[in-house]
Amino acid sequence: GNNEKTINKHTQIIQKIQIMDKSQKHCMFEYVYFSRPDSKIDGKLVMDVRKRLGELLAKHSPVNADVIIPVPDTSRTAANEYSRILSIPVEEGLIKNRYVGRTFIMPSQKDRETAVRLKLNPVKEIIEGKNVVLIDDSIVRGTTMRDLVKLIKKVGAKSVHVRITSPPIKAPCFYGVDMSTYKELIASHNSVEEIRKFLDADTLEYLSIEDLKEAIGLPICTGCLNEDYPTKKGAELAKERKEGNDDSFKI
Repeated sequence: GNNEKTINKHTQIIQKIQIMDKSQKHCMFEYVYFSRPDSKIDGKLVMDVRKRLGELLAKHSPVNADVIIPVPDTSRTAANEYSRILSIPVEEGLIKNRYVGRTFIMPSQKDRETAVRLKLNPVKEIIEGKNVVLIDDSIVRGTTMRDLVKLIKKVGAKSVHVRITSPPIKAPCFYGVDMSTYKELIASHNSVEEIRKFLDADTLEYLSIEDLKEAIGLPICTGCLNEDYPTKKGAELAKERKEGNDDSFKI
């Protein structure tokens, strides 16, 4: 009786409110960097996506060189495809010390620089006297890549051409990737040419956002690439960072 009426009364005022777009936006880092190549995410084999990244990079950012060196390990699949299309041999010119962790998430700049020197050893016999294409999946702060270019030139490379299988990372991520401020992102306040000079690379080219979307073939979050965040809260947090003078990373 009364209980039933009370239930009905409350039922009548319940409203269904949609707080965000129902469409999913996938994290491009899962396909470009985080996942193992044999992973399958939402029906997409990561290995196939990375092959496509390398194919599109070769198509739109070719270079005349003697050898391709992938930065271990996540860029290897893309580098193999880049090699196949441009008929440039790919070699393991950087040997990884597997007892050193990921460098871009280490807390201090000094820690990251030390880790890079410990983590990767250049093979002089492969590099000396060669024009090198150095392929990696992303550039976040730029310091790791700068150290790699320095290492490769130190053992006698004629030139180093950096190719990246993702677009420039220009904005923070608020959805789980450890990039929460603008000031730690080299591409947030510097042009590609300025970054190239910072790296001391002979050339530097990134994959475009359009090619990234084509390679993954699913709706992706591009918040860290162009500030097009999939949620209102993400955009609000980015605005707060900017208004809080989080804009100090200028080379």
